[in-house]
Amino acid sequence: MSDITQLIEAGAAKGGVASAELFAAAYQELRKLARARLASSGPMTLLDTTALVNESWLRLSGQQALQVDSRRRFFAYAAQVMRSVIVDLVRERNAEQRGGGQRPLTLNTAIGEGLVAADDEALQVHEALESLAQVEPRLAQVVEMRYFGGLTESEIGEVLELTERTVRRDWEKARMLLATMLA
Repeated sequence: MSDITQLIEAGAAKGGVASAELFAAAYQELRKLARARLASSGPMTLLDTTALVNESWLRLSGQQALQVDSRRRFFAYAAQVMRSVIVDLVRERNAEQRGGGQRPLTLNTAIGEGLVAADDEALQVHEALESLAQVEPRLAQVVEMRYFGGLTESEIGEVLELTERTVRRDWEKARMLLATMLA
């Protein structure tokens, strides 16, 4: 059994896991998760792996003790927080690009247009996922856990108490619905 699992099990018995201990034990795995999220984000953020992990942890550690009941649920929650950090950064950059109260200045450069398009795409995906969550919450959870959390179909099935086949069908349905929303 890993240190993370032991911490979570011990924490469940005493009302929560100490966030500092969990961060120390999970740091390398959180970096892998962040690296995967940033690689799939392309030029959408200016964050590096360490910055994303640290910013995510600041949000996670706002609580003295985290209420998690399994390793997979912890990493699914961490992936959700990382997604929120990336989306917030993109929104902040968009606000700055729109002037942040300054007089607008038009620049016509290819690189600037590429960044704006990537930022808009990130926000469109986020908004589509939020819309999906309102209509089909389970599908949105599957997308978050698979895409943002990097969990396998069997791991998602364990967390959501579903069969792998159901998770696979939900993943396909969610991809189809998101593609339609983004088209």
